[in-house]
Amino acid sequence: MTTKSSKRAGEPADRAGLAALSKLAIASYEDLERELKAKIAVLEAQARRFETAIDNISQGICFFDAGERLILCNRRYAEIYRIAPEKLHAGVTLGEIVGYRLAANTSAMDGDAYLAFARSVNSGTGPRNWPAELKDGRTIQISHQPMPDGGWVATHEDITELIASRLVMNQHVSLQTLIDWVPDYLWVKDTESRFVVANRALAADHGRQEASEMVGLSDFDLHAPKLARQFRASEQDLLRSGQPMIDREEFIVDASGTGKWLSSTKVPLRNAQDEIFGLVGIARDITARKQADDLRNGQAQILEMIVTNAPLEGVLERLMRLIESQLAGISGSVLLLDKDGSHLRHGAAPSLVKDYTDAIDGVRIGPKVGSCGTAAYRREPVIVTDIMNDPLWEDYRELAAPYGYRSCWSTPILSHNGAVLGVFAMYSTTAREPAENENRLIDFTTRIAGIAIERKLAEDRIHFMANHDTLTGLPNRALLSDRLAQAFVYAQRYDRWVTVLFIDLDNFKAVNDTLGHNAGDVLLKMVASRMVGCVSATDTVVRLGGDEFVIVLFDQVSDADIGDTILRKIQASIAEPVQLGEHHLRITASIGIATYPKDGSDAETLLANADAAMYRAKELGRDNFQFYAPEFNSTAQEKFFLQEELRNALARAEFTLSYQPQVDLRSGHVFAVEALIRWNHPSLGTISPMKFIPLAEETGLIVQIGDWVLHEACRQNKDWQDAGLPPIVVCVNVSARQFRESNLISRVVNALKDSELEAKYLELEVTESLIMQNIETAVATMNELQSLGVQISIDDFGTGYSSLSALRTFPLARLKIDKSFIKDLAANENDQAVAIAVISLGQKLNLRVIAEGVETEDQVAFLRKNNCDEMQGYHFSKPVSAAGIVQLLNTGGARPSQK
Repeated sequence: MTTKSSKRAGEPADRAGLAALSKLAIASYEDLERELKAKIAVLEAQARRFETAIDNISQGICFFDAGERLILCNRRYAEIYRIAPEKLHAGVTLGEIVGYRLAANTSAMDGDAYLAFARSVNSGTGPRNWPAELKDGRTIQISHQPMPDGGWVATHEDITELIASRLVMNQHVSLQTLIDWVPDYLWVKDTESRFVVANRALAADHGRQEASEMVGLSDFDLHAPKLARQFRASEQDLLRSGQPMIDREEFIVDASGTGKWLSSTKVPLRNAQDEIFGLVGIARDITARKQADDLRNGQAQILEMIVTNAPLEGVLERLMRLIESQLAGISGSVLLLDKDGSHLRHGAAPSLVKDYTDAIDGVRIGPKVGSCGTAAYRREPVIVTDIMNDPLWEDYRELAAPYGYRSCWSTPILSHNGAVLGVFAMYSTTAREPAENENRLIDFTTRIAGIAIERKLAEDRIHFMANHDTLTGLPNRALLSDRLAQAFVYAQRYDRWVTVLFIDLDNFKAVNDTLGHNAGDVLLKMVASRMVGCVSATDTVVRLGGDEFVIVLFDQVSDADIGDTILRKIQASIAEPVQLGEHHLRITASIGIATYPKDGSDAETLLANADAAMYRAKELGRDNFQFYAPEFNSTAQEKFFLQEELRNALARAEFTLSYQPQVDLRSGHVFAVEALIRWNHPSLGTISPMKFIPLAEETGLIVQIGDWVLHEACRQNKDWQDAGLPPIVVCVNVSARQFRESNLISRVVNALKDSELEAKYLELEVTESLIMQNIETAVATMNELQSLGVQISIDDFGTGYSSLSALRTFPLARLKIDKSFIKDLAANENDQAVAIAVISLGQKLNLRVIAEGVETEDQVAFLRKNNCDEMQGYHFSKPVSAAGIVQLLNTGGARPSQK
């Protein structure tokens, strides 16, 4: 046990220890306090930095504890939801914050619904992301992350503008994809004509990989300066005027160097204020259509050239240029087959080197003559893909090599009947076959070339036929004028004469009438050939027509008569015997001679005077020649005058008909009349048929005149019947020229139809010599006439030497004894024998026989004695007018007055 003293002694020590411990505790506390303050300061600094960092984050951030109380949020969170920052202090509940958002219209849904949704999210264990569509129209992307203690942290990002941007981007991407599918050019330019938008087609044709590479470029970056200036000028006009450009054709050259035609449409772009801020354009490649249009237009132009008789060389050259304009790297050529059918001549090759075309001009066709010569020889296309290696070019490749021609495709040009006219060839500088479009153009070209060549050949034939006689091939009257004009010019220049021989074959008509026209044609050709052989190459032999010829002797010595030698030579040549079938003939000619300038200073006068001299030779007995003398013209002029007047006689109604009765010898009654034409000229009076009928035959007017006679005779006969007169037959003479007309039957039918006369009251008289020319044709024609009911008689029987066997085949009604046998019938025993023979023959063939030219009672008595059926002649009546026939028939057929 301690004592007090000991207690007192120990107290100071305890106090000291306690004080020391107190100091130590205080010092420790101060240290701890300093450390805590330091840590707090550090934490506060970190908190400020953290807060600053959070406040500067673009997303809104919020931290909540398990009790849904806000721990921390940044300024952006308050801005997104439009809540005053001071309201969002630590400890504020989620429910209070939802109330603030509802007040600010920044809640996605009502308060209870939002809280329920938030709690369902918080109950999850994993992160969640969702967009929230706020009531003010914005979209907030929320990312929610739960915390282990039951709280959570979330970020809030306003993605409204991002969505819009993405939409725009998506739209832009979709638009670019869309316009890239468009095959046409499509673009947008600003007001400086720089590309803002372009599609892939436009970019690709201008050498760009992507459409975006076009942005910022202008036409000066794509085209030649001149073309770029044109585009810019037109676009600036559009931007200033505001007027769109619709479907304008524009030409460009793309990056590959290929020329293209575009149909462009450009429209100004306007903003909401109606201000122009650029233009949009679209252009379609119309090169193919343009080429097709050019091909059609070119084809039309070429066909027009063909129709208007443009020179063949021009037509073919235009055709070659048209084809070359349609193709790249192709040269066209046409070679024409020569008249000999063995050589090819240059036709057109505007793009081939002239030295080459000259080298192949005249090449002979054959089985191994390049492409063209072989194609013409084979009559089929020849495609040579490599000239340098093809055996067909073995002998010709050295001609083509210097000019780079590597392939040649040749096609024969054929006429409508398959004859080779020439060859069309395409040359290429590359070794290859023709493409499909080139094959189409080959077909097109050969057809057009064939039309052009055939047209030229036809034109040449027509020109030849227009200037040459079709039978003999000699120059005709049209070419005669040209030859005489040339001869006159030469004669004037060199003081020479020109001699014209007008030649007419003697008695040529008899050859035609007895042996037929085929024999006559053979004779004409032989005579023509003989005359050509008698003159020099500078002289001209012309056939005027029929049996008339003209020889123009060129370059005759002046002041000297034509040499007797050449005249005798021509005469002798013509007179050489001619064998025509079984007939051995000798023909002569009458020749008239006139000389320039002595007998005429122009072609018309010279020919007329030579013609007059020829007629003088005929008057002197034929088979001679006469030099022109002025007195010859009177006869020739009279003939010419009558010819011209005869042409107008029908139009002026100068022809009339007289009718000579035909009488039955037994009863004495008139049963028929023969229609006889008369020409009543206003100044010359009545012109005899003996004078104008030969002229009508010569000029061919006999067909028109004969047609008028036929119609008038039928009409008159019908008028007599309509007047109540006894029906009679009207007889009409048919000339050889009429009988040969192919429409004779239709002319007869028309005459009967127009007059309404029955066919049995019409009789046609034909000459014996006429029907003997071509018996088969004559019988066929007469059978057709007989089938109509028309009667047929032979006029002038006994003068044409018809065979009895032939006579039996003719469908005849009557034979008419020629008046040459009646004239001396009473005293001439030979004539009596002929008359008796004809009458007997007619009776044997059941034909009626009529004698014409009966003038005396002795003739009538002889005819009655020998049982002749009928007569016609002055003994009963001269030809009388239609009124005279009325008088005759009204008196019962008594002999009319001969006044």
